[in-house]
Amino acid sequence: MDLQGMLGQAMQMQQQMMEAQQELENTIVSGSSGGGLVTAKVTGTGDLVGLDIKPEAADPEDTETLADLVIAAVRDARNAADKLAGEKMGPLAGGGMPDLGNLFG
Repeated sequence: MDLQGMLGQAMQMQQQMMEAQQELENTIVSGSSGGGLVTAKVTGTGDLVGLDIKPEAADPEDTETLADLVIAAVRDARNAADKLAGEKMGPLAGGGMPDLGNLFG
């Protein structure tokens, strides 16, 4: 078993993970609700960075519906971020490291 090669492979995977994480932090995805009345923007890591509410969604007599629309839009955006993270990180999380079961004998 080539420990030096394994170490190099582990370091390369760590670098790829860091690059993928940075890319997720710099990518903005959006989600919407109410036919586009509310749009939420989140980073690929799920941090909320923007919220657009069209004036017709803001009925002072019905703030509960607006709150529901905001929650749904944020949820939709976070789902998009989760999907993006799976696409970016999934191949890296799959491994690539050899079986270490026989490392010590």
